[in-house]
Order: sequence, then C-alpha cells, then structure tokens
Amino acid sequence: MRLTKMSHACVRLEKDGRTLVIDPGGFSEQDAALGADAVLVTHEHPDHFDEGRLRAALEAAPGAEIWTLRSVAERLSAAFPGRVRTVGHGDTFTAAGFDVEVHGELHAVIHPDIPRITNIGFLVDDGAVFHPGDALTVPGRPVDTLLLPVMAPWNKISEVIDYVREVEPRRAIDIHDALLTDLARPIYDRQIGALGGTGHGRLTPGDATDL
Repeated sequence: MRLTKMSHACVRLEKDGRTLVIDPGGFSEQDAALGADAVLVTHEHPDHFDEGRLRAALEAAPGAEIWTLRSVAERLSAAFPGRVRTVGHGDTFTAAGFDVEVHGELHAVIHPDIPRITNIGFLVDDGAVFHPGDALTVPGRPVDTLLLPVMAPWNKISEVIDYVREVEPRRAIDIHDALLTDLARPIYDRQIGALGGTGHGRLTPGDATDL
C-alpha cells in the first residue's frame, strides 16, 4: 500500500491499481478527490468535507463511491443514488479493495459551549492505517501507521503525546497540520518524537511512503 499525504487531514491510499481518499476537505488540494475509486469522510466540518469537490469527483468517475456518516451522506445521497453509503461505529465494509472498520462516534470537545457533532474514524486493512478524524479515538486494535491529528483548536500537545502512547502504533504520521506554522513544527517534532514512544514523522503535501 502507498500513502500520499495531501494538505491538512487528507490522505490518498493506493493498492493494486485502486485509490482510496480520506477527508478531502477545503484545506486540501482542489483535486484531492479526483481519480478516487472510493472516498471516506470522517465528519461534516469543511476542512474535512467539501461538498463541491466531492460532487465533482463523483461526476468525473461514475463508479466512485463514498462511505461516511449520516450528516454528510444526507447532503449527497439524493444526487448520487446508491453511491453514498452511511456507516457508523462498529461497521465494516470494503471500499476500492480496502477493508475498513469504523471506530468512534463523537467529535472531540472544542469548548463546552459548542455542541459536539458526530465523527468516525477509519481503520484500514486490519490496522495498516488508522485515520481518527477529529477525535482521539483508540480503536482497541493494533495499528501500524497512526495518522495523528497533530494541531487543532480542540487539542494540545500533551493530549497528542498521550494519544500516541495509548494507541501504540509502529509509527505516527502527522495530519491536521495546515494551521501549524513552520516555526512550531520543530517543537512538535521534538516533543512527540521524544515522548510518544514510537516512530514519528511528517510528510509534506504530495510526498508518499510505502506502508
């Protein structure tokens, strides 16, 4: 499997000539979802879900499908009947040849005065990759590569470090990093690398690694 990091929270996974894209939102490249055989969306926030871009991707590839939670599916399913699947915690399915398990139910707390929305994470190919969306969900299964939401309005670095420790992946790769400045990156790299207890790294948008 090959993982390509796109901007912010979006990644592309490729295997056996097929492509799975997770969270091609408004902070990611305009064409992040184009060419995908399947798209997974963790929740409705615009940095993870861009309706216009997903519509364009589905129109460009008549065989492409989306798996997501109800709040996102309701905005797309009427226009693409049979191609938008609603999933939730505990569900399993196969998308573009990738086996996927759904973990989690709620977005992390941003502030007690802000109502929490639903959020799901995707565990791909028996733990090869886990994308938690906007939550620090622990899947309760071994994880090889954890896609780590490194910087967000809803987290702090101590929580990120403790999350890596709890999941215990073989390695963690940063996502959710569009708001992290170049000045701050070495601090995050040093602290997570020293205290997380596992291999930690980051890819610049467009860079890829084999899993």
